[in-house]
Amino acid sequence: MPVPYLASFICLYPVLTFSIVLYADGSLRVKDVMKEFHAGGRLVQYRFGERIDAVGFSLFLKTYLEADDFPADFCQRLFHYFQNYEVLSTLEQVFIKDISVFCSIHYSLCPDCGVYLKDVSCYFSVLEEGQPRDKLEFTFKLYDKDGNGLLDSSEVDRIITQMMRAADYLGWDVTELRPVLKDMMTAMDADSSGAVTLQEWIQGGMNNVPLLVLLGLKMAERDGQHIWRMKHFNKPVYCNVCQSMLLGLRKQGLCCTLCKYTVHGHCANKNPGPCACTFVKSKKQIGIPAHGWVSADCDSSKCHFCNKKIKTLAGKHCVWCQQMRHDDCVNFGSSSCDCGSLRDHILPPWAIYSSSKVTSNAFLFVMDLLLSLLLTIAPIPDTHPLLVFVNPKSGGKQGERVLRKFQYLLNPRQVYNLSNGGPGPGLHFFRNLHDYRILVCGGDGTVGWILDAIDKADLRVCPPVAVLPLGTGNDLARCLHWGGGYEGTDLREILKEVEESSLVPMDRWSVQVISEDPQEIGDPVPNEIINNYFSIGVDASIAHRFHSMREKHPQKFNSRMKNKLWYFEFATSETISASCKKLKECLSIECCGTPLDLSGHSLEGLAVINIPSMHGGSNLWGEAKKADRDNVSEEEPPDVVTDHDVLKMSSQDLSDKRIEVVGLEGAIEMGQIYSGLKRAGHRLAQTSQITIRTHKALPMQIDGEPWMQPPCTVSVVNIPLK
Repeated sequence: MPVPYLASFICLYPVLTFSIVLYADGSLRVKDVMKEFHAGGRLVQYRFGERIDAVGFSLFLKTYLEADDFPADFCQRLFHYFQNYEVLSTLEQVFIKDISVFCSIHYSLCPDCGVYLKDVSCYFSVLEEGQPRDKLEFTFKLYDKDGNGLLDSSEVDRIITQMMRAADYLGWDVTELRPVLKDMMTAMDADSSGAVTLQEWIQGGMNNVPLLVLLGLKMAERDGQHIWRMKHFNKPVYCNVCQSMLLGLRKQGLCCTLCKYTVHGHCANKNPGPCACTFVKSKKQIGIPAHGWVSADCDSSKCHFCNKKIKTLAGKHCVWCQQMRHDDCVNFGSSSCDCGSLRDHILPPWAIYSSSKVTSNAFLFVMDLLLSLLLTIAPIPDTHPLLVFVNPKSGGKQGERVLRKFQYLLNPRQVYNLSNGGPGPGLHFFRNLHDYRILVCGGDGTVGWILDAIDKADLRVCPPVAVLPLGTGNDLARCLHWGGGYEGTDLREILKEVEESSLVPMDRWSVQVISEDPQEIGDPVPNEIINNYFSIGVDASIAHRFHSMREKHPQKFNSRMKNKLWYFEFATSETISASCKKLKECLSIECCGTPLDLSGHSLEGLAVINIPSMHGGSNLWGEAKKADRDNVSEEEPPDVVTDHDVLKMSSQDLSDKRIEVVGLEGAIEMGQIYSGLKRAGHRLAQTSQITIRTHKALPMQIDGEPWMQPPCTVSVVNIPLK
């Protein structure tokens, strides 16, 4: 095996560690399975020199994990991860940081390459149960690229980079984390020689939980154990283990994401109190509500049993109902938990049970898809459990904070990070429930993603969807009265609004884009369904420039305010360039087969809108005057309306199976509508079906997702409600 394998393994190690789950209290060890690939073993036919092929790798996983139903797609991904480490190392140097991007690129280059048996055995050996000392020794050898028995400054920098990526993946607050990690690694160099020896590495790492977590050596957390993250505290905080204050200028200690249990880094290995379990291990416990007591600093709160104040670190709180009691009062009073004010939303642990005996040792938060296959929900009468999807990339740092807060307020098993596997695992987990709600925390694009996933999941019931707006425009959230953006309101208030909300049916539209010349390759069409709007021309051009710049320089778009300023800049330059001038000469429109006359308008943009909000709050259709509304006939309107006098009295409805067509004169008019200086755009039609034919390449967008489209035919039709 070539030496570069060691360095390349580092790239895979943190990512893979957080992506795999060991199914069982398995009796087999890696060395036992490896024997099957040697002479006389039943898997030897899948070995080719030092490598095994894809079939052999799949059989390795199924044999080692003792699971015949190991998901094929996940197995294939792991196989790709292990392929050709030198290629991965090269790609990483050119800033390909997304492992899934690497997989798609590399598989097209080398689809038939096998993987090295040594790589596989090394990695899974680290995952096995064992002493931290042994694992630290093994990882030292992996990071010691030149094999000289020392970790020099370049190798230490590489470790820090990997730990930063691991911290970001875990959802830690990585602000100012790099200097903290650098100080941590510097402290390991006990003799200040400028390099870390194996002995220093082991001595420094044995009691350093953040190091073990970020190296992937502390990820085998069973249900009921804490999920640590380094945190900066703005007020005096005490360690729940040694009961002394956490001191320091930056990240002073560790805090459990799930229960807020707080410790010094060196105290995390000193037998801390347990975290609350998130599911029951036996069917006998189903439906038996029990408190989840966790040691906590109750901050002079009153005990729910004796009504006396609780001194610092002298009490416990229930993670489900949020009751607080003295340590001595925990065993008194009611032992039955009602989940408190969030009862309607919480999926309590006594409603989740193992559908297979092997999950009693299932690791927490390592692979949501596998856990959702192994756990089953028992319905709780008179409640509506909330399935929460959070896009941590939305709203700058807002998404990450919202994710952590919901994991604390609710059962973490009902809160899903969309960066880790998308919405599929959560929808699968809730698939058998008949009465639940979904909360989407993100922008309009995230909401569309979830709605599309619900369509494809073929669920027994179609759950109602609420929105916590974290994006920039949040047009759909505005129309459904969830607001134009989350401003840090207490999430308990948000949950109360969800509980009291009413259902609003909404039309959705299928869009089909067929290029005039199949040989002419344009950008991929981002969506097949319109929830909010479809547009061509000036606004799509601005959105396309904004999207391209954000993809190229994401660090410049890390807040809602910055995003709006950039959007304003692109709108200003579009006003000057007028790139979509004389749009009507570049396209033709038919509404239910009736040609739409554009000759009387000078347009730079065309919008097909389903909701009364666009561009972050602009109502392009406008409100009908009260006098006009009073004169509207109650008869069913025709499939298409193009008469100007009738259109000016027509109002928009989210569920009337009709979509509105509006013309825009340019970016200035868009700004006038947004600021209220102008009432609306040019009402062109109200129709139940529309076909647009373009004669040259034009910018287009669906629900804020822009692309450049060669000449084509666009067809939009209504999707019947299920």
